[in-house]
Amino acid sequence: MGAGRVFGHHLGLPGALSGLPLSPLVPGYAELAAAQHAAGARHAAEILLPSGGGLRVLDGLAVPSGPRGHRRVDGALLDRVARGAGPAAELARLLAVVHRRDPLALRRVVLYQLIGLVQDRPPDQWQQAIAESGIHAGEAAGLLAAARVRPVLDQDRRAAAESLADAWEERRLYRARMLLERLPQGDDPALRALRTELAGRLAVLESALEAARRAVRRGDTEAATEQYLRALGQAADDRRALHGLIRVHRPEPGRPAPLRTELGFGHVALSWPVEGDADAGSWRLLCLLKDERGAAGHREVPALAGAARDTGVVPGTTVRYAALPLRDGQVAGPPLVSHRLAVTPEVGDPAVTDGPGRVTCAWTCPPGATSVTVEHTGPQSTAERLDARPDGLTATGLAVGAHAFRVSCHYRAPDGTSVASPGRLLTRTVHPWPEPVGTLTAEPEGDALRFGWTGASGADVRLVEWPGDAPAPGTELRTDELPPRLDAPGHEPSGTARPGPGGTAPGPSRTVRPRRGGHLRVAAVAVLGDRALAGPVVDVEALRPVTALAARRLPDGEAAVTLDWPEGTGQVTVAWEPLPGPETAGEGGERTVTAHAYRRGGLRLPVGPHAVRLRASVTSQIPEAVVLPAETAEVLLAADTAIGYQLVRPPGRFLPRSRRRTLLRVTLLGPDPAGADLPEFVCVVRGGTLRPRDASDGTTVLRIAGRDLSRHGGTVEQELPDAPFPAPYTLRGFLLGEHATAVRLEEPSPTSLVVR
Repeated sequence: MGAGRVFGHHLGLPGALSGLPLSPLVPGYAELAAAQHAAGARHAAEILLPSGGGLRVLDGLAVPSGPRGHRRVDGALLDRVARGAGPAAELARLLAVVHRRDPLALRRVVLYQLIGLVQDRPPDQWQQAIAESGIHAGEAAGLLAAARVRPVLDQDRRAAAESLADAWEERRLYRARMLLERLPQGDDPALRALRTELAGRLAVLESALEAARRAVRRGDTEAATEQYLRALGQAADDRRALHGLIRVHRPEPGRPAPLRTELGFGHVALSWPVEGDADAGSWRLLCLLKDERGAAGHREVPALAGAARDTGVVPGTTVRYAALPLRDGQVAGPPLVSHRLAVTPEVGDPAVTDGPGRVTCAWTCPPGATSVTVEHTGPQSTAERLDARPDGLTATGLAVGAHAFRVSCHYRAPDGTSVASPGRLLTRTVHPWPEPVGTLTAEPEGDALRFGWTGASGADVRLVEWPGDAPAPGTELRTDELPPRLDAPGHEPSGTARPGPGGTAPGPSRTVRPRRGGHLRVAAVAVLGDRALAGPVVDVEALRPVTALAARRLPDGEAAVTLDWPEGTGQVTVAWEPLPGPETAGEGGERTVTAHAYRRGGLRLPVGPHAVRLRASVTSQIPEAVVLPAETAEVLLAADTAIGYQLVRPPGRFLPRSRRRTLLRVTLLGPDPAGADLPEFVCVVRGGTLRPRDASDGTTVLRIAGRDLSRHGGTVEQELPDAPFPAPYTLRGFLLGEHATAVRLEEPSPTSLVVR
């Protein structure tokens, strides 16, 4: 008896497996194998077995049920296991789908896997492998015989066996034929039947292709389409039928194509009309191309209904696209075909700017471009080739007028030749630009600054203050970018002639009255139309005036100076000089004080005893700046003049009081008392020993005018009235009048002024 009868090929249900399976012949076997691996099962039926095993495969697929019985594996059993949870339930669900599609398929899958498990082990371990598989002890010998008879499948043959059903399901006849050729000629009736059916389909395919060719030759597009669709219905992977169908539906040159293409930067955008509510899977989009040997081929492009974006195009190639309608995954009608498209993308992100006799073009070079060339056409319609960088170029020495630049990208075609893009046209007008300002000068003129410049012939020169850093001279600007001008446009005032730089000839100039206080950076800008060129700058410091300057004498030749500190000023300089006179001494001096020091301790100056003139002005803080000074504050400080007085008691202390007369001697002191403006001296008497506090706190008993002191050589003695008050009483002198604060009063000891 042969091995097959030992195994029991002819046992079981009518039509049961009558040979050893070389292929599971189950569509979607890869998904089934993945679920089996996730469930940890060695073969598909292991999830149905109890721990003790007992699987039967000779007389159909059955698992133990009850103490001694078996139950055939059917849809109800698989559904019950599938209602559970976890990987085993998912595997049972997939097995149920396989069983309902083909009741014999599950037994074929399990037997295919069991034989493979045994053959994966060395022959001396086959018995052990069968015992571990869970097979019923009564069928172990049959399984061992099957493992010895069925050809062993290596990894490549197993891959072919397990993907064969998918290729057949998808009507890919050529792939199915290739997979069948990899498998050995074993005793598998299912494969024999498949080979027979494959030969029949290929015969029908060749007949349809020949009929299509005849229809093409006689110009019958409709008949050719029908035959090509018939051929594709037999073999979805027949390139002759696919390319022939597309070829007969290519659009005529010059006529709109139903499939529209638009070459973008690194992609091709496609669109075509879609009737009804077609879903995303109802179209198959192909890109048809030729390789470096000129052989025609195609690749799939992911597509939605009516739109796609092909990012896999290779620059330098020429392609055509075809959108084929599908029904149940098969081509169901004539394709929509595009015109031929040269994949030569143009440069992206173009930007064009102009300058004086110059145009700068910038762009982004597409991936795959080997070079970029530019053809320039000027106002006189003369064309020239320009050298360009991958990212742009700068053309100089251009005439005023319109300029055009056609930028073309070059690519290497599959055959090695260079292919150029049609070119992207960039245009720009070169405008007249002003001559730049050469130099800029400034000098004070009264309470304003006069600015003069060279260059900028024929241009409007504007004096401006930039809010931040001034642009470098020669920077190209637009008029609407300029800050407000500081000057009023005009010419030199009449009656004046300003020498130009170098003192050779009068140059253009303009006056500006800047704001007082702080630093001002004035720039000259040459303007012509809406174009401008930045020019040189001049730093200007317009100082604030010092107000409320005053000074008063202090002892030892010092003077206290007060003023209203100018807002925003850091330093003030106060200078003094002696006034001319018969006894002038000293050379004067100067002191610079900061705002902080002045507010903290005031200002004391060693001016000496003679009359001086004090001047105060704000100190410049900007090195090399043109300074616009303010009017200098000035005050005169008289010489250190003093008036002293004392009581002169007469001799003869033993004489009666009525015969003793008391004198008051008033003396003018100072380095130049004769020329001083003197106040009036008054003597006030108050009863008691308390001194009068001011000139109104008592009775005035004596007045001496300042001119009398000067006229009498600086000393005047006068008698006091006899007993103005009952003794004791106290005298005190005061200075009154306009010059009272300019003269010091030297008072004697208070006790010497008490009369008892």
